[in-house]
Amino acid sequence: MLTNFILLFLFSGLPYYLYLEKDKKLSYEKIFFLSAFLIVCGMTLLTLKSQEVSIVVVIVVFIASLVSLYKANKTTNLYKLSYYILFFNAPMLLMFELKASILYGISLLFTLVGLYLMGKYYERQYGSANYQSVTGITLVTPYAGFFLTIYLTSLALYPPFPNALLFFNAILSSETSPLWYLIVLVIFFGNFLIAMRVMAKTVFGKPNDNVHYVDLSKKEKAIHYAMFVILLILSVLGFQEVLS
Repeated sequence: MLTNFILLFLFSGLPYYLYLEKDKKLSYEKIFFLSAFLIVCGMTLLTLKSQEVSIVVVIVVFIASLVSLYKANKTTNLYKLSYYILFFNAPMLLMFELKASILYGISLLFTLVGLYLMGKYYERQYGSANYQSVTGITLVTPYAGFFLTIYLTSLALYPPFPNALLFFNAILSSETSPLWYLIVLVIFFGNFLIAMRVMAKTVFGKPNDNVHYVDLSKKEKAIHYAMFVILLILSVLGFQEVLS
């Protein structure tokens, strides 16, 4: 009972929705890392406690994830988008078989860290992590456009990116039920639609004449190439899991 309550607390985003969202003492960047830390704690607890997660916990976390989906659709801030997407995917980490859940969680976290780093780039070059006015970046800042496209495509669950491979492998290795199918479909299409929405608004389109565009620095390129290599390694692991 205690374990299920802790998992509910860690995976539902309750610390954010009950306190952090209203208090506003922490910056969006710090909230992302706190949220990621709580999810990692939850994943660690799952590995230590092999008991089955209560269906009530899964349902409550799923309801909370729908709130996160709504907020992700409304925000234009890359920091906030990162932790909303993390909360939104939380039900999958509870429903998948343990190994599949951990691998998908790791892949998701690395992808969202990449999205967070793009938010840092936006904040430094354009004054905030808000992407609403920064349109058509693939035409004027090709490196920024390329890496943001990689992270968003991975979030949209397109193969051969690791999120997609590990997501579909987890589906094949998990027990199913009508509720399970419903949650999987909502998470899948939610990820796809949010990622495509962001991509359409900032990666593609006509560049804004009122914005002075600056591409990634050498240091930023090196960091994002490292993230890209990590995602490629996770893709290989995903292929291995699918073939095994």
